[in-house]
Amino acid sequence: MSKKYGSTNVSEVEEHINLKYEIKKRLGKGAYGIVWKAVDRQSGEIVAVKKIFDAFRNRTDAQRTFREIMFLQEFGDHPNIVKLLNVIRAQNDKDIYLIFEYMDTDLHAVIKKGTLLKDIHKRYVMYQLFKAIKYLHSGNVIHRDQKPSNVLLDTDCVVKLCDFGLARSLNQIQEDSGNPAAPEILLGSTRYTKGVDMWSLGCILGEMLLGKALFPGTSTINQIEKIMSAIPHPSPEDILAIKSEYGSSVIQRMLLKPQVPLEDLLQPSVPSDALDLLRGLLVFNPDKRLTAEQALQHPYVARFHNPAKEPALNYDVVLPVDDDVQLSVVQYRNKLYEVQKLYVHIPSASRKQMGQTSNGSATTSPRGRSAPATHNRSFSWTLNQTQNNPLVRKDEAYIVAGQHLCLHTQQSFPYDMMMGMWQTGGDPVERNC
Repeated sequence: MSKKYGSTNVSEVEEHINLKYEIKKRLGKGAYGIVWKAVDRQSGEIVAVKKIFDAFRNRTDAQRTFREIMFLQEFGDHPNIVKLLNVIRAQNDKDIYLIFEYMDTDLHAVIKKGTLLKDIHKRYVMYQLFKAIKYLHSGNVIHRDQKPSNVLLDTDCVVKLCDFGLARSLNQIQEDSGNPAAPEILLGSTRYTKGVDMWSLGCILGEMLLGKALFPGTSTINQIEKIMSAIPHPSPEDILAIKSEYGSSVIQRMLLKPQVPLEDLLQPSVPSDALDLLRGLLVFNPDKRLTAEQALQHPYVARFHNPAKEPALNYDVVLPVDDDVQLSVVQYRNKLYEVQKLYVHIPSASRKQMGQTSNGSATTSPRGRSAPATHNRSFSWTLNQTQNNPLVRKDEAYIVAGQHLCLHTQQSFPYDMMMGMWQTGGDPVERNC
């Protein structure tokens, strides 16, 4: 057993947390926190307990903690956004515990393994990401930090987008750094659009198709060079659209360098509809990239597309504290727990389940949060478990017939399949079933 992942230091978990959750296993530890797999002692639900160290160490960290929790509570009713189940104060009032639904692994670990994702799984992952981003964008919010490690997966290949620390409401956004992958941000533009997220989704698709990052860079300039060598040259109007004088001069110099088209970066076996979708997302001008709604109608995900399962909000999501108003550390902390009380004191039976109209619009009230929906997991990653997976159309059993993918750890406990944290050091293991 790897002590790094498998051992649990009891002193790391405070007593009031142990009273509510039975800690089973430490999944990981970093500079900013620890994550454990645990069981809710009252409900028996398997959860992930995340302890964030010194979450309110300064105004910037306090603001990010506040922002992430608010957005998670707002969007957590969507089936492809991770559910934040509880927020618990630490006794030192500096750390904070976030209780999430448990997910088995993330897309980064699966891609790193190299052989787990078949074509059908890649399509299904992208479909679910498009659904999640459509939902965010309908509330006029952008995520800004989509990458494989922030895409959680379970054994049914159900996707949950996580990490909303950089998310912003477009009604409140300030001029600050965003997702480093989008060319307009790399080039110093302060014009934020939903296109930033669509570029990131293109990079995720590219990484699944290639098996590694599509545009790795040793520096900002180097990354821009790689991007500009692979995508069609922008027109003068496209360059003006990013509103960056610095970017304009940089791009003009790079247009003189030879190009290596996207198709030359990928294997010849990449499906033509995957390449077409990639070209629609990785466009220089953010206004010309596919929107989430358009992407959901693309042939690459057509077998899963179902407007009735693709909800949208009919209101803008605005946080209770504007980004241009920076509170003190104490004010952020107090405001967070004050707002949190509004959620935890609502009886679960009274919390509205997410509904949708015939056109796919969500009927939830603004800033409301429903009780977590129970998810019945199957014990293999297969897309024909229609009775267990509310996201799958009734005919998807025929669409994906024979596309079975079974995942196990190397230990004798086959039902925590994809995490692989016991003997495999974090990588999932594929085995014939």
